[in-house]
Amino acid sequence: MLELSGVIWLLLVVFVLHDLEELIAVENWLLKNKGSVMEKAPRWLRGMIEPSLSMSTAQFAVAVTCIFVVLSTAVLLTVSTWEQRTFFPFFLVCLHVLFLHIFTHIGQSILLRTYTPGVVTAVALALPYCLYTYIRLFTEGVITWSLVGSTLPYVVLIVPVLYGAHRIGQFVSRPAKT
Repeated sequence: MLELSGVIWLLLVVFVLHDLEELIAVENWLLKNKGSVMEKAPRWLRGMIEPSLSMSTAQFAVAVTCIFVVLSTAVLLTVSTWEQRTFFPFFLVCLHVLFLHIFTHIGQSILLRTYTPGVVTAVALALPYCLYTYIRLFTEGVITWSLVGSTLPYVVLIVPVLYGAHRIGQFVSRPAKT
């Protein structure tokens, strides 16, 4: 059986494989489906999502890299302070975000009635990883429902991180002026 530190490191592997699917498919998918997405999105959400529907692969890659840095920091700090569990809540928040992110992919595919970039690896890799990790952490007494509940509200902190990562992606990979 894989040690818990190995399970924690696997978060990065799952994230990279999941985002690789998105990176490969996102730009072409957006070009073909932007109109359909805007048409089916609730009116109140359209203004928020429209800028991300014109994203290039390069912009998305920069955003993914920023998020990878945050996840890598969480994993490295968690593993290096495992005995004290100092940064374990940081990892747990990242795990919650990944788990909830799976359902955004599933929801998008259901709403749009089509493949959406990332849905395959969300269901085939991220979902089993998250479930396995939660089960292992509960089974080994590392987490309780109380700890899950107390870390869950911190998931909202990902919103500014995601927004910032996408803004950095837009800034860094904008076309050069001629």
